This record gives sequence, C-alpha cells and structure tokens, in this order.
Amino acid sequence: MHVTEHVVRTARHTSFYLAAGNPAATPIIFVHGWPELSISWRHQLPAMAALGFRAIAPDMRGYGRSSTYATHADFALEHSVRDMLELLDHLGAERAVWVGHDWGAPVVWSLASHHPERCHGVANLCVPYYARGFAPKNFLPYADRTLYPEAEYPWAQWEYMAFYEQDFAHARAGFEADVANSVKAMFRRGNPAAAGMPSRTALVRRNKGWFGPANTAPDVPIDPEVLTEADWHAYTAALTRTGFFGPDSWYMNHDANLAYATQTRNGGRLAMPTLFLHGAYDYTCETMTSRLAEPMRADCADLTEVVVPSGHWMAQEKPRHVNAALARWLAAKFPALWVR
Repeated sequence: MHVTEHVVRTARHTSFYLAAGNPAATPIIFVHGWPELSISWRHQLPAMAALGFRAIAPDMRGYGRSSTYATHADFALEHSVRDMLELLDHLGAERAVWVGHDWGAPVVWSLASHHPERCHGVANLCVPYYARGFAPKNFLPYADRTLYPEAEYPWAQWEYMAFYEQDFAHARAGFEADVANSVKAMFRRGNPAAAGMPSRTALVRRNKGWFGPANTAPDVPIDPEVLTEADWHAYTAALTRTGFFGPDSWYMNHDANLAYATQTRNGGRLAMPTLFLHGAYDYTCETMTSRLAEPMRADCADLTEVVVPSGHWMAQEKPRHVNAALARWLAAKFPALWVR
C-alpha cells in the first residue's frame, strides 16, 4: 500500500503527516512519542490501509517537518491535542480511531477524555491512562517500591523525568552531542533477561545523565530488530535538524498537564472502546507486575488488554503483534467502519 506525504497548515501550527489508504475511508491516526517521528508507524500504515482505513501518522510538534517552538510551555499536552483536532478537521472527518505510543499515548488519552465526540475509540501502547492527568504525582504511587525503594529512587523508574527538571540543558546536550549514536543507543529491543532489575531510566539522575559522565552516547551497533539502516538515517537527520529542545520539553509541563486534566468530560471516565497493549519487556512503563495499569482499568468502561512480547519500541520491534492486536480489536468493536 503506497504511503504519501502531506502537510496541513493552520494559523497556529503546521503538521507534516504520512498517509495511506482511501481518502474517503475512516481515519485511524497514529500519534508517536519521544523521540520518534511519523515513520515510527511505518509498519502500521500500510497494514491498516489494506484493511480499509485511511491511515495517518503526523510528526508531532517539535519533531520532523512539523512546527517547533521556543518555550517549554509550548509542549504541554493541550497544544498537541489542538494540533490533532486541526488535523482531523483537515481530513474532513468528524471522528477517528486514535492510536498512541509513549508521549503520544497521553495525547490520545487526552483526546478521548476532553473530546470524546471526535473519537470512535482509542488504542495506546505502553503508557496507561490516568484520568487525573499524566504526571509523576499520579503514577508514582503505583511504582514497585520493592524494586525501587523510595530512599534510593524517589521517582522510581522515572528518575530520568526528574533529571530533565533538575538539569534540562545537560540532558538535552547529551542527546545532541552525537545524534547518530543517540538514536542507535536508544532504539533497542526488549530484553527478557532484564526482568526484575531496575530500568536504565532509574539511573539517569544518579549517573548525572543518560549516558554517564561523558554525556555522549556510545557507538553501538544498530539493533536490526527495531531499525534498518535507512530508519536510523531518517531519525538521525530529523533529530539533527530540529535538536532535542522540543522533544525534551514534553517532560517539562507536569503542572500544566495536571491542570488540563481537570477539564475532562465525565470526570475523565472513558465510555468508548479502548485498547491497551502492554510491553512484556518494557521496564520503564512496567505494567506487567506493578500496579501501574490499575487506574486505567477503573476509568475505562470498555477496555481490552493485550500483552505484546516486546520492549518499549513496540510498534517497530513487534509490528505483526501490534497490527494483529489492532485488527482484532477493530473487527470486534467497529465492524461498521470497515470498507468492504
């Protein structure tokens, strides 16, 4: 299925996006996270288009060929939700199926909780739903304190989030010192042998950076389970061009995101069909043995859960599993939306 490139410009924002499938079909919109791009969904776009959907994947604000901005506040969730609503309006559709991963998941959860009338249903990978807002205040109480004693890891596996607040410039500089190596170092498959051990993200503040005192990524081989060489070059080129100020700024808006969550409909409870894909070997968003997914189960009235044998970069590492889970859920919940 052919994938094409498009741009939508409004008075407030420009979104670049990839598209596949019949333009008149129901949109299914894929929302990437940190530090990804629209190409993060390269395996999903043709598959969903072949099933009869109009499959769309934008570069989010701060990334790729979409607009970026100069202040941290410009990367609060509320702004990205507006970007996505403008994209949906541009597509000429009232509603879409929304799919998110990493920071894209809170965007999609926020769309569902603030604008349910624009959603057929929502599916998210790795990051569960918090009706009171996606912020450490709300997910730290569900951390596994057996693995992450509070005295040693105050922010549990999310110590890296605290490091952004502690020294944003240093964190950003570590990724920008060698972007090509940063991409290779970050995009790695899940490791079953690491289960029960602290995530590397829990050590960032202790090590004074993602990559230790040198503050530059090591030169490691590409992980072919996640990236091809062409994918690596595409990520490297885009992140070299835009830098990491925008991507990293998504972590600097916890208070704003909490305030935004107070404006949800129905107290944040989602009545629409929802799908959540757990990463069996995702140790930052660890939902297998911790209580991290508990609030989502209370706040989603029609929740389907699937475990994928994958690390964090699920859509790229295990695309067949992800596509199969999406297809089964779509067939079960939205048979009338399929183009026959």
